[in-house]
Amino acid sequence: MSEIKVLVVEDGDEYLTNLSTFVSRGIRYTQAKSGEQACALLASLQPDLVYLDMRFDRTPIEALLGDLVALTARFNGDVARARAFQQDNQGLFVLRALRDAGFRGPVILSYDFGAEERRFRALSERDPALSYCPDYADADTIHAAIQRAVGRPSA
Repeated sequence: MSEIKVLVVEDGDEYLTNLSTFVSRGIRYTQAKSGEQACALLASLQPDLVYLDMRFDRTPIEALLGDLVALTARFNGDVARARAFQQDNQGLFVLRALRDAGFRGPVILSYDFGAEERRFRALSERDPALSYCPDYADADTIHAAIQRAVGRPSA
């Protein structure tokens, strides 16, 4: 069976380090540090799956996706709250950009939707190829989630 190509989109190096160290059986990882970089890599990499961080609080503000003016209006002119929302939900902005760029494959958000099941249900109804894996998941759980997302049986 061929290697699974995973594009890891995160603002640090934690996911890439942990995934390539502990969840490497049959999987090759490539990293992007921003939504723009992830979209640029799509054509050359042709990933089977995207493993996507939700919160991007270490990304330079000019590299964040999303319309800060519109978000500021949504938060009644509070730029700080708008920026915090943009950082805390950057994964969703990146997801939209990846879909707009033509990526139709599975995406795993690294985020715990356990307390927000209704929110995740709404997201996955609009994007059935979306799943999530909590940040605290162990290597076997993450490996199984990747295998399941790309339609392969877990080993």
